[in-house]
Amino acid sequence: MSGTKTYRGISFRMRHAMLAVKDVDRSVAFYTRFFGMDVQRERAASELSPRTTYVGYGSDDENFGIELVQSETDGHARPWTGHLAIYVSDMGALCATLRAAGVKFLQDPAPLRPGGPDLVAFIEDADGYVLELTERHTRTGPPVRVT
Repeated sequence: MSGTKTYRGISFRMRHAMLAVKDVDRSVAFYTRFFGMDVQRERAASELSPRTTYVGYGSDDENFGIELVQSETDGHARPWTGHLAIYVSDMGALCATLRAAGVKFLQDPAPLRPGGPDLVAFIEDADGYVLELTERHTRTGPPVRVT
C-alpha cells in the first residue's frame, strides 16, 4: 500500500478525512469537476448512517480519500463528525497500547458491519480531535466512477 508505515509491528496508513456536507451531489460535483477526483465508493442513507460518498484518486483501498457525509438536518452533529481515519493492521495490539496510555475511547473496537471481518474504533487525540481506526480485511474495489 502506498504511504504505509510499520511502527512497533503494526502497519498504518491514512485512509480518509471526513467532511459533513449540506449536499453530497454538489460536493461530489465540485471535487470531480475541479480536481478530477474519482468517486471511490458510495453508501446510501440508512437508519444507522447518513448518505456517504468517498472521492479521491483511484481506489480507497490504496489511496487517501475524502469522505463526504450528508449533514444532519436536526443540527446535532454525530460524535464522529469531522474525523481523520487511519488504517491499522492490528487493532487489538494498538488498542491495548492506547488503553495502557490512558487514551480516551469514544467507541470500542467493533465490527464495521454486523458479522464482518473489518473492525472500527473511535478515539480522541491529545487535543480532543476524533480519530477513526480501521482494520480492514475486505477491499472496496476500483472507483465507482472515474473522472
